[in-house]
Amino acid sequence: MRLTFTNLSLVFSAGALGGLINSLGVWTFGIIGIPQALGVKLAPALSGPWLYQRLVWGGLWGLLFLLPLKKLTYPWRGLVYSLAPTLGQLFVVFPYQAQKGVMGLQLGYLTPGFVIFYNAVWGLAAGLWLHLAMDKE
Repeated sequence: MRLTFTNLSLVFSAGALGGLINSLGVWTFGIIGIPQALGVKLAPALSGPWLYQRLVWGGLWGLLFLLPLKKLTYPWRGLVYSLAPTLGQLFVVFPYQAQKGVMGLQLGYLTPGFVIFYNAVWGLAAGLWLHLAMDKE
C-alpha cells in the first residue's frame, strides 16, 4: 500500500474501528465476568476518556497496515500486526505505566492470554474493514 493521504486515512480509520470493536469486547467481557471468572482483573468501565484513547491508539496502530506484507490478506495482516500492540501492552504499558508488573501478571496469570485475544480482535476487525474498503476501489 502506497503512502498517500487516502491510504493514511483508510488505515487510521480501520485501526480506530478495530479499537472500537476491541474496546466494546473488553468492556462486554468485563460486564459478563469472563476475565474475573478466570482470575483476571480486567473489567474497565466504559467511559469517554477510556474509549477515546483506545480509538486514537487503535488508529495509530493501524498505520502498520502501510507496511508491505502483500502476500497476506488484510485480515491476516491484522492478526500479525496485532502482535505489536500486544507486546507494547505487556512489556511497556503494564509494567511502566500501570505498575501491574511485566505482562500485567499482577492482574492475574491469564492476563497475557486476554491481551493477545483482545488485540487479535483489533487486528481482525481492522483487517476485515480494510479488505472491504479496498475491495470497493
